Amino acid sequence: QVQVVESGGGLVQPGGSLTLSCAASGFIFSSYGMSWYRQAPGKERELVADIASSGGSTNYADSVKGRFTISRDNAKNTVYLQMNSLKPEDTAVYYCNADRWSGARYYSHWGQGTQVTVSS
Repeated sequence: QVQVVESGGGLVQPGGSLTLSCAASGFIFSSYGMSWYRQAPGKERELVADIASSGGSTNYADSVKGRFTISRDNAKNTVYLQMNSLKPEDTAVYYCNADRWSGARYYSHWGQGTQVTVSS
C-alpha cells in the first residue's frame, strides 16, 4: 500500500537547523513530484518547497528562500528538507506530498506530518 512517512521534526532554538525526511513506498517514487507543505495553528496549509520528479527543478516559498533546501534521492525513495536559520514563525506541522498527473488523472499522496517547533 502507499505510504508517505515524515520524520525529523522536533524542538529547535531560533537560528538552529533541522533536516526533515520523507520516505515513500507503494508507488513509483521517481515519477512523482514531491513537495513540503506546512500548517501553523489557525492558518491554512501552505506550500514550502517542491522538487520535480527528476530533481532537476525546485521552487520555494518566498518566506524560506535562502534558508531551506529541498532535495531527493530517487534510489532511496526519500525527499529531504534542510532547514537553516530557523525562526519562530517556521513553527508548524510539516507535511510531505507526492503528486503526478497521468493523462486526465491526478494522483496525490500525503503523509501524517511532523511537528517543528522553533522556540527558545
